[in-house]
Amino acid sequence: MRELTGRTKQFIYVYVILMGCFHLYTAIFGSYEAYLQRAIHLSWVLPLGFLLYPATKSAPKDSIPLYDWILAALSAVPGLYVMQNYSNIAMRIVQVDPVTTVQIALAFLLTVLLLEGTRRVVGFPLALIAAFFAGYMYFGHLLPGIMKGLSFTIPEVAEQLFLTDEGIYAIPLGVSATFVMVFLIFGGFLEKSGIGAYFMEFAQAFAGTTPGGPAKIAVVSSCLFGSISGSAVANVYGTGTFTIPLMKRLGYAPYFAGAVEAVASSGGQIMPPIMGAGAFIMASLLGIQYGRIVIAAIVPALLYYAAVFLMVHLRALKRGLKGLSPEELPSKRGVVKRLYNLIPIVGLVWMLMTGYSPMLSAVLGIGMAWLVSLPSREHRMGPKAILDAIYAGAKNIPVVGIACASAGIIVGSVALTGFGFKFVGFIFSFAGNIPFLALLLIMLISLVLGMGLPTTGAYILAAALGVPALVKMGFSPLSAHMFVFYFAIVSAITPPVALAAYAASSIAGASPNQTGFQAMRLGILAFIVPFAFCYDPSLLLQGTALQNLAAVAGGATAALAMGFAMEGYLAGLLSLWQRGIFLLAGLACLTPLYTLKGAGIALTIAGMALFWGKGPKQTPRTPAQAA
Repeated sequence: MRELTGRTKQFIYVYVILMGCFHLYTAIFGSYEAYLQRAIHLSWVLPLGFLLYPATKSAPKDSIPLYDWILAALSAVPGLYVMQNYSNIAMRIVQVDPVTTVQIALAFLLTVLLLEGTRRVVGFPLALIAAFFAGYMYFGHLLPGIMKGLSFTIPEVAEQLFLTDEGIYAIPLGVSATFVMVFLIFGGFLEKSGIGAYFMEFAQAFAGTTPGGPAKIAVVSSCLFGSISGSAVANVYGTGTFTIPLMKRLGYAPYFAGAVEAVASSGGQIMPPIMGAGAFIMASLLGIQYGRIVIAAIVPALLYYAAVFLMVHLRALKRGLKGLSPEELPSKRGVVKRLYNLIPIVGLVWMLMTGYSPMLSAVLGIGMAWLVSLPSREHRMGPKAILDAIYAGAKNIPVVGIACASAGIIVGSVALTGFGFKFVGFIFSFAGNIPFLALLLIMLISLVLGMGLPTTGAYILAAALGVPALVKMGFSPLSAHMFVFYFAIVSAITPPVALAAYAASSIAGASPNQTGFQAMRLGILAFIVPFAFCYDPSLLLQGTALQNLAAVAGGATAALAMGFAMEGYLAGLLSLWQRGIFLLAGLACLTPLYTLKGAGIALTIAGMALFWGKGPKQTPRTPAQAA
């Protein structure tokens, strides 16, 4: 991203604040009709892709070349046309009324500029995939075999992409134009009001003095802040610059320190209430209330973090690592006195769960964050701080907004060409009507699609292609969406392209691949639990009270068993066969069969009783030896 100065910086500052204020206005007083709201939103956002992101590595970083000003202006033209001619567009009949030459030209202009903006802002992989699907609508009939598509004319393609709400202006962009923007601004207010810093202090005060304290600080702080930030890599750089050096100083190996931060930061996107932007998109695609997504996500997310927390604790005990001294940390009493800082988060969750709309909840949360800032001289928000908070949140929208618009190209192409049916047929033929094989294949596809893509784009792609196949296999739509969502997220810690692990390794000074594979071990439940809740929706709290209770008990026991198996420690080192017993017990705990679940719980408890402290202790190592 460019680092601008002078009047150009001031122009961008005012532009972004005006954009943020527009979206706050529509959040409070009501959005425009869906197609128009999305067109206005993209007209605000897409120009920023050319103004803030240089075309090449050698392009100017401290100024905006003339050609980028021109591209930015051109990228707003299609949206301005929609605003000017919205009545005519809304009244036209799709596939009946003719598409004018001007509309074809604007559709082509918007598509090309959107692909270039995607390349700059999001990355080449998504731009390439979107370009393929855009071209497939016109050239698909020339491809051989199973890839052969139907023949569509240029006007038909232009109409699908530009003049309907099933192309670029589809549901993904609608989520960005409403929920995501307001919640990003909410995140900006949390940062400027000092609540984000309070999350870190809270984690330091209550986890810092325990064995392996810095690692637990990373887990807790990233859990609290990651849901709001929506970006694993941003979260790594936000909290990891503090936690990773502390972990290394305490004695954790550099690759392990990086892995802890990568896993904790990635998991923030599966932690309610906000879950990045994924929860909003999932609710929109499923057509259900946002609160149901939050309820479904809470147990798997807590199990994920419980397992990570346990493993870093066991690693600290195994290595004889101590916590930080109380003098280095905020006092618990001081942190407790400022518990009012959690009011915006608690209030947001309460409003979401009691039927308030997400947009209204976010706006009221912004108001609560401002009120919470007033008692603190350091963080009290006056007019300038309020504008800075709007800017801090809204400036992050290009990544999500442009990714959602590009995903709309893919969604539109799948809808027009029937590519989704071909993909479902491919899954059925490959899996041979065996649901578990279909899950494995969709998992691999989701991981590959997630390589190098932000979670939002990866999830939309995986959902468009994979969910119909899983639903046809008999899995519930909610379970299918959560399945692809999880693997779109854990792709950030899955080598060979593990962006969160790579970011953490750069801070830790460790091998990227070693960090990535360790992160996979720490996040092992994220690779297993999605299969479990596809077969047992009670893990998503979708069963009866008794079924839900059994699923939670099995999941909690599985987190314990997996932690012991992965770290090989239980008040003493575990042998390979003992670790194998815990691994099998953990897997049994996650099955939908009550006999196996009960056996897994009993085996875990028996193993803990029999193996407790029986293995040899490992000699503690100094920080230098660990490094």
